[in-house]
Amino acid sequence: MDWAKDVLGSLFQNSNSFVFAAGISLVVVATGALVKSVFWKKQQKKLVQVGVVSHLFIYPVKSCKGVSVQAAECLELGLKNGDLKDRHWLVIQEDGHQLTARQEPRLVLISPFCDNGYMCLSAPDMEEILVPLQLPKTNPVKDCRVWGTDIRGRDCGDEVSHWITTFLKVNNPFRLVQFEPDMKPRLAKDAESPFSPTDQIVYPDSSPIMLLSEASVENLNTKLQRKVKMGNFRPCIVVTGCGPHEEDTWGKIQIGTAELACVMCCGRCILSTVDPDTGIMDRTEPLETLKSYRKCDPAEKHIYKNAPLFGQHMVTEKTGMIHVGDPVYKIIE
Repeated sequence: MDWAKDVLGSLFQNSNSFVFAAGISLVVVATGALVKSVFWKKQQKKLVQVGVVSHLFIYPVKSCKGVSVQAAECLELGLKNGDLKDRHWLVIQEDGHQLTARQEPRLVLISPFCDNGYMCLSAPDMEEILVPLQLPKTNPVKDCRVWGTDIRGRDCGDEVSHWITTFLKVNNPFRLVQFEPDMKPRLAKDAESPFSPTDQIVYPDSSPIMLLSEASVENLNTKLQRKVKMGNFRPCIVVTGCGPHEEDTWGKIQIGTAELACVMCCGRCILSTVDPDTGIMDRTEPLETLKSYRKCDPAEKHIYKNAPLFGQHMVTEKTGMIHVGDPVYKIIE
């Protein structure tokens, strides 16, 4: 057992060094634990439920009818469900300028749907028409103009052009174009200054996602003689379980596995006066009533001008899946 005595003797002889080393080790471990704790606290976020998703809508063709879905991928360029992509198709004039329901209100009566590799369009008193989702590369690419910014789209062909032109009962032909993945999106900042230089959009006015609460619409209807519907405002995400206009206060939210950020309120225009069921433009209501109680702060008039505020323009900060029935959480960091 001489070897054991030698080991113990060595330890006792170097006890001071041993204690010192052990102390240093404890300090290192404690410091590491403290740093990890601080880092973890910074990474943690508090979630406060503020509502529930009641509806999800995707509008494949800008200004045409929306498609109600039960689930959607929340992507940087908007909501997606299978081949349905929000505002990835656009009706244009011959010179490439966008055509919206502001100029042709009956656009809201065209119902698009994607199935089996085709975009199906239907409208009152019209036979359905199918447009292939994978367009021939021989179809020309059009230079388009959306709210003063340039973007491209591949022409969907003469047949659907004739179909849309016939339904709208106009003499000058309109064309349908599709945004393809290898095309360059627009910058949201070119449409509205509050967006960051990295926020991108395809054919929407200014943001990839618009959110509105049921309570805001219900509150508006208490002030109107003729009630309006959610369809007047064309939101992508509809939320219930909150008070009127509470969506204006949320900042950042989490729905399902996605995270979104409110960038600015949605300034409403004459499009909100188009009846989604008849395609008739009132030109007055609900816009005038909204102007009576939803004007912006004078300090923000350079952004919104005289447009009344109704709903929230949002961007996706973390992509993910969202479903009808998902809780909506306000993120408090």
